Amino acid sequence: MDNQSLLSEEAVKSRKAKKFNLWLGMIGMFMMFAALSSGFIVYTASGVDKGIKTILPYVFIYSTAAIVLSSLTMHLAYNAAKAQNFAKQKMFLIVTIVLGIIFLVLQVNAWEVFNARKITFVNNNASQSFIFVFTGLHLAHIIAGILVLVRCLLGVFKNIPYINNLFRMEIAAIFWHFLDLLWIYIYVFLLLNQ
Repeated sequence: MDNQSLLSEEAVKSRKAKKFNLWLGMIGMFMMFAALSSGFIVYTASGVDKGIKTILPYVFIYSTAAIVLSSLTMHLAYNAAKAQNFAKQKMFLIVTIVLGIIFLVLQVNAWEVFNARKITFVNNNASQSFIFVFTGLHLAHIIAGILVLVRCLLGVFKNIPYINNLFRMEIAAIFWHFLDLLWIYIYVFLLLNQ
């Protein structure tokens, strides 16, 4: 008997709707970042800030490593949930949350590096302002992702039913992996356009 057959018809519809809404939200986020990328390319191609290069802080490499590693630990947490190994699920969820917080701290540190270089959000060089918009919007989504992970962790501690736990984990994993891929896109885009 599969997990779906254990749920009422209404619960199945509700879960499908939630997953559909998640995918719609992620498509919307991707489109927002694509629009920002287009705006950045058009603006820099205009030559307004020609000759002004913004070197990305080295800390971005560490934050990228943290979020890629967190994607791996999220995958391991999801696999542990499927196997009903709740001790491992808790451990990998905690590690994922910690790595998410490390990513957040490293991003804030990157802003401090920009500040030390006299690069601020409000300045005469809009291409530098775009960097703050890209990283700030992504960071807002990371905070939302961490909250989703904390909700999953609380569910494990409360011993919610297996089928509910697995659904939460599936939604969280999809969203977290999306945030990982989105950051890699942003970082590579910024690297190629510095």
